[in-house]
Amino acid sequence: MRFREDLKLVIENALQEDIGSGDYTSLACVPEQHIGKAKLIVKDTGIIAGIEFAKEVFSYIDPSIIFNPLCKDGDEVNYGDIAFYVSGSSQKILQAERLVLNAMQRMSAIATKTASYMFLINSTNTQIIDTRKTTPGIRVLEKWAVRIGGGENHRFGLYDMMMLKDNHIDFCGGITKAVKKAVAYKDKNNLQVDIIVEARDHKEVAEILQLNTYVRRILLDNFTIEETLKAVDLIGTLCETESSGNITEKTILQYANCGVNYISVGALTHSVYNMDLSLKAF
Repeated sequence: MRFREDLKLVIENALQEDIGSGDYTSLACVPEQHIGKAKLIVKDTGIIAGIEFAKEVFSYIDPSIIFNPLCKDGDEVNYGDIAFYVSGSSQKILQAERLVLNAMQRMSAIATKTASYMFLINSTNTQIIDTRKTTPGIRVLEKWAVRIGGGENHRFGLYDMMMLKDNHIDFCGGITKAVKKAVAYKDKNNLQVDIIVEARDHKEVAEILQLNTYVRRILLDNFTIEETLKAVDLIGTLCETESSGNITEKTILQYANCGVNYISVGALTHSVYNMDLSLKAF
C-alpha cells in the first residue's frame, strides 16, 4: 500500500513540475483530437527497468492510451531494441514523454549496475542491498530498480527499521543504552520493526552480541577484509551480518567470501550514468 501511494505521489509531483499550467507547445502545434503513435528506442546496452512505471504514467495521464510492451522489466536490451509502443492522444503522449524517459533512463542504469554487482558475487550466498542514498523524491523508483536488477531493498526510510548508527550511539551514550532505549520505544509504541546496530570495531561487535536477542543484524561498517572475517566468525549465527563502506567492484567478492549475509552499496543509486533511451513518433 505504501509503495502504491509513493508511486502515485511521484507521478503527480513530476507531472506538476513539468507541465505546470500547460504544455503550451503541444497545445499550440498539435490538434486536441490528433491520435499518434510512438516507440521507445534503446540506444545502449544493459538491463531495462521502468516498463511498468511507464505504463502507470501513460495510464495516469490518459487511461485511453494503449500501451504495448515488447520488453519486461529486468530484460537485457541492446542498441536498437524497441522497449514498447504507445498510441493515443498525441498531446498526452508528449506530456508524459519526459517523465517516462527521465525515470526509465535512471531506473535502467540502476538495474544494470545492480545486475553487474550481483554477477560478481553469484558464487556466494551474499545478497546485495541498497541504502538511503537516493535521489530525494524518487526513492521508490530507485529502490524498485534495484530489485529489478536482482538486488534487495534495505529500509525504505526512517519509519520501517530502527538502525542504530554511530551518531545515535554516541548521542545516546553507548551501544547498550541505545539498544535498550530502542527496545523500550518499540514496546511502548507497539512497533513491529527490526533493530540493526552498527559496529565500528570488534569490541563493539562483542557488546552487541550481549544484546543479540533484541538485534536482528550487525552492520560492519568500514571493516577490512581481515576484520570482517574475524567478526563473522565471532557472530556466527547469533545475528545477521552486513558489510558496508566503500565496497567496490574490485572488493565486493572478497567481502562476500567472508560469509556476510548482506553487502549494502550506496553507489547503486548515487553513482550511475543514465541509460540512453529515446521516445520517437512514427
